[in-house]
Amino acid sequence: MPRPARLSPSPDTPNDASPTSARAYVLAGQRLTAGPLAPGLHVVATPIGTLADITIRALETLAGADLVFCEDTRVTRKLTSHYGISTPLAAYHEHNAAEMRPMALARLAAGGRIALVSDAGTPLVSDPGFKLVRDAIAAGAAVTAAPGASAVLTALVLSGLPTDRFFFEGFLPSKQQARAGRIAEIARLPATLVLFETGPRVAAALADLAAGLGGRPAALARELTKRFEEVRRGTLPELAAALGSEPAPKGEIVLVIGPPPEEAAPLETDLDAALAAALARGSVKDAVAEVSASTGAPRREVYARALALTKGG
Repeated sequence: MPRPARLSPSPDTPNDASPTSARAYVLAGQRLTAGPLAPGLHVVATPIGTLADITIRALETLAGADLVFCEDTRVTRKLTSHYGISTPLAAYHEHNAAEMRPMALARLAAGGRIALVSDAGTPLVSDPGFKLVRDAIAAGAAVTAAPGASAVLTALVLSGLPTDRFFFEGFLPSKQQARAGRIAEIARLPATLVLFETGPRVAAALADLAAGLGGRPAALARELTKRFEEVRRGTLPELAAALGSEPAPKGEIVLVIGPPPEEAAPLETDLDAALAAALARGSVKDAVAEVSASTGAPRREVYARALALTKGG
């Protein structure tokens, strides 16, 4: 396995001075040369499974960069080797990000061209890449993106659930109590929910989701774009029961959960009755918070009714 490239404070081999062969990639059996790449940080989406899902722009960027930052050089080397790309690789992950960022920023300041990838999909989704992008922008470096594959969007469009509004939650907490608490926090979001989960934890997560969100429709997407791609659809209780009785599934998992059912807005008389009871137990602030949470009514509307009640209106 080739050793990861070591960063230097400035570009020691500027892209323009590199031999043409150093900027080559192979596509459909043809060896091609990448065009000039502008200095800056290039955020590059990579396939989430099938290598053929790479974009031509991504290949041009990876071949034309001075250096590729990646979570795991062994994973990215499979991609670059497949397409005949010889650009040096450097590991950038949560354990070394604080050390690597200053060196990367120095390289960018000197006119370097750095490509940033994750192990799969679009960088900055559940990885430390956003800090590098944030600091590069703050330092005045050019930042651009070569879009492509995304497990979030792939699972969402395969789920058969509403796509007009969705909320990406990422990974739920691993401990049951914290996970249940977080589920309660996102329960009222009027949007389709998209979550990542691991095979060993998905059964427990589905059980808690079923308990906290009820019988909402959901989909479990696994091994997306790969040979054994699987999308299972049903209600949360159905999926929880099925996964709870099976061996832990393998591969990357995305859960997509439908939004909460639409509820009729509470009548003003209902709000007043709920507020009167809550005000008898506590302050206006506490009563507004309690009634807003229990009825789903906007806090501003509940507060206005609370003021009217306390003033005898």
